Amino acid sequence: AISTMQHAIDVGLPFIDTAEGYMRAEEIIGKAIKGRRHELFIATKVSGDDHSTEHIESALDQSLRLMGTDYVDMYQLHRATDRPIADTMSDLLRLQAAGKIRYIGVSNFGPKQIREVVNHGPVKSGQPRYSMLFREAEDSVLPCCLENGVGVIAHSVLAKGLLTGRYGPGHQFAPDDERSRMGSFGDEMLARTLEVTERLKGWAADHGRDLVQLAIAWTLAHPAVTSAIVGAKSPE
Repeated sequence: AISTMQHAIDVGLPFIDTAEGYMRAEEIIGKAIKGRRHELFIATKVSGDDHSTEHIESALDQSLRLMGTDYVDMYQLHRATDRPIADTMSDLLRLQAAGKIRYIGVSNFGPKQIREVVNHGPVKSGQPRYSMLFREAEDSVLPCCLENGVGVIAHSVLAKGLLTGRYGPGHQFAPDDERSRMGSFGDEMLARTLEVTERLKGWAADHGRDLVQLAIAWTLAHPAVTSAIVGAKSPE
């Protein structure tokens, strides 16, 4: 993971998105970026259902410690919770004023939640799921972000690997791989998806590109989308 991340930085990918809830990710990032923090734009998130003042402060301090930095470029709410958003934003704005956060973002917020949160302070980004296969964000989330000046950092752009062309019916994922529990990777759904991705792969090849390049370019072409999050497991 460390060598993959360092190679990504070497080839010009300076934006890292992570979260408190991504197991050991922040710790690994801290090791990978040592001495290179100045080259990077780092976004992380406060995860879970606890958006209390105490948890936000402790989560952010832990993220800073693990990644070896004294600020994050983007601090995001991983999802909406029952706490009044005005109170949560008040905490984030205070941490921003203290220099621990440069920008504030949200993740997995619906249009109603986005319209509410922007009333309580400047929110620079939203992070919905969006890809060629899962386009529900087009209905209301992307238009809402455009309308409110919120940039979109799309996640799952390769649909957890469905748009890589690597997986077919019968593929077995390791028990600790979240895809082993996802209906979209069941044999029946994989077979249906494969009918689509094979045609997309052929179209991309006719234009001198591969399926992964097509999936990323297609997502970035939407006027609401600023950046596309893509995961990698190896330098190759």
